[in-house]
Amino acid sequence: MDTHNLHLNSGPFEMIKSGQKSIEMRLFDEKRQLIKVGDYIIFDNRTTNETLKTKVVALHKFPSFKQLYDRFDKTVLGYKTNEHADCKDMEQYYTKEEQNKYGVVGIEINLIK
Repeated sequence: MDTHNLHLNSGPFEMIKSGQKSIEMRLFDEKRQLIKVGDYIIFDNRTTNETLKTKVVALHKFPSFKQLYDRFDKTVLGYKTNEHADCKDMEQYYTKEEQNKYGVVGIEINLIK
């Protein structure tokens, strides 16, 4: 089992911490291709430097964020029930070109207490 380190903004970090968000969405680039089911991910909060330890329970690979968004309920992706979930939100992190080149992955995690 390997341990990976990923950075998160405070909002998604707190949602994972509370147990609401269970799927972290990322580009399926070289770094994320190293993540396997059973590995651990340490998330660090970019603002507070607090950390969370999680275990990878599944990897959901898709050609685009649209397909990933269509497959899962928005709350497990980190949206509140009253928020509009839009796959274009991910374009602030990853360009269309990057998405087309690598595809995307929903990393399903369980929080380790």
